[in-house]
Amino acid sequence: MHQYPSMFGHPKEDTVAGFVVFLVALPLCLGIAVACGVPPVSGLIAGIVGGLVVPWISRSALSVTGPAAGLTSIVLVEVQRLGGVNPFLTAVIIAGVLQVVFGLLRTGRFAALVPSAVIKGMLAAIGITIIMKQLPVAVGSDGGLATLLSGHRAGAVTITLVSLVILYGWKRTPLASIKLLSPALVAVVVASVLASVLASSPTFALDARHYVDVPLGGIGALYSALPRPEWGVLGTPAVWIAGATIAIVGSIETLLSLQAVDRLDPLKRHSPPDRELLAQGAANAVSGLLGGLPVTAVIVRSGANVAAGGRERLSSLVHGVLLLVAVVFAGPLLNRIPLAALAAVLIQVGLNLCKPALFTTQFRLGLTQLLPFAITIAAVLTLDLLKGVIVGIVMGIMFVLYENSKRAVVAAKDDAGVWQLRFRRDGTFVSKPGIVATLDEVNDGEAVVIDGTGEYIDHDVKEVIATFIEDAVRRNITVSVRGIDLTQAQAGGGH
Repeated sequence: MHQYPSMFGHPKEDTVAGFVVFLVALPLCLGIAVACGVPPVSGLIAGIVGGLVVPWISRSALSVTGPAAGLTSIVLVEVQRLGGVNPFLTAVIIAGVLQVVFGLLRTGRFAALVPSAVIKGMLAAIGITIIMKQLPVAVGSDGGLATLLSGHRAGAVTITLVSLVILYGWKRTPLASIKLLSPALVAVVVASVLASVLASSPTFALDARHYVDVPLGGIGALYSALPRPEWGVLGTPAVWIAGATIAIVGSIETLLSLQAVDRLDPLKRHSPPDRELLAQGAANAVSGLLGGLPVTAVIVRSGANVAAGGRERLSSLVHGVLLLVAVVFAGPLLNRIPLAALAAVLIQVGLNLCKPALFTTQFRLGLTQLLPFAITIAAVLTLDLLKGVIVGIVMGIMFVLYENSKRAVVAAKDDAGVWQLRFRRDGTFVSKPGIVATLDEVNDGEAVVIDGTGEYIDHDVKEVIATFIEDAVRRNITVSVRGIDLTQAQAGGGH
């Protein structure tokens, strides 16, 4: 059995990295909660739980867990569908239990079955959803997209623009070389100071509803203000459907992030996926119990951990402890953060998920990649995340079947005028249309060699060949078969 090192083996490096991850995670936890339409403290609780629970169970040295932008659209839809945050928290607990079951059943390997085009389409659709939901917040409007122009506030627009300039201009400044500085955190701090300066202006001042609202008064006040799961809805099918949706999509996002972080790891360590599902399941169950959002392993915070020199799971634990300290002791400072600044951070996250280069890449790869990608985006935006992914997977399977049906065999005449029909991949029932079309090209009186050496040929295809051989006698066609056992195949079953 593989022995994993202690998480406390590199305390100095991991403490510094944990502090950096905390600075990255703080605005993201708040922003994602706002994007989900739940109290900001629920996002912080999810980040705390992800940092304090997962490292003890997971064996991923560098991944960091917290509320994920990838689940935003699910939370938005399910909170409304279930009638509030409280029944939704019950669904989060169910999701955690299901993920533990996934881990025990060793299902982690099956995430690789989801086509790449579908995953990219899912992430792009999530990015589009985040941007659409955050645009009204970014301009200070209390309505939807239709009220962007009529309901905007000059102060919110100014703060959003300044925040976006900081976020996108950060790499071009000397400060970018300082690992302890997070551009998202700098944008939030600058925006908070700017909001205080603008508070004296009747034109640019923000109302109280345009700021973060974290309960004040210590742990007791925080605990009393947290939403609670509603156990009476356990018998409701909609809650179980929501829980299954969170479990499936969250598990896929976690395992994808895990693969990405393993590639970034300078030591090239491998993280066991089934153990990670157990850790994520435990964290989701605890997060739901405490009033927090669902969590996944997230690449933004994990990438920051790698860049800051993290070595073991202690860095994730440190980031969770610091989030807890911030919630308990820095509530007044958090409540001075304008929501427009968090909207700018999330708009950047959304644009990274659906950047134009992603669309051009899929276009260059051809229709077999572009169509499942585009159909997944359309399905997610018009239906919901899980249904959209299912539609995308079905489309991906259809394209695979189509390609297999066309390319299972290659046929050409040799110099002697004999048809050489060679299987270049397994001959299954999906290959039948292409095989039949190829055999139909053989004219009366010609000769055919059918070679399936080294390939699996299923019974359906054998019946197609047996039927062709029976018909060949009448048509004066000479048929030679190699590498295919036709003793059990009956003519008439497939052609």
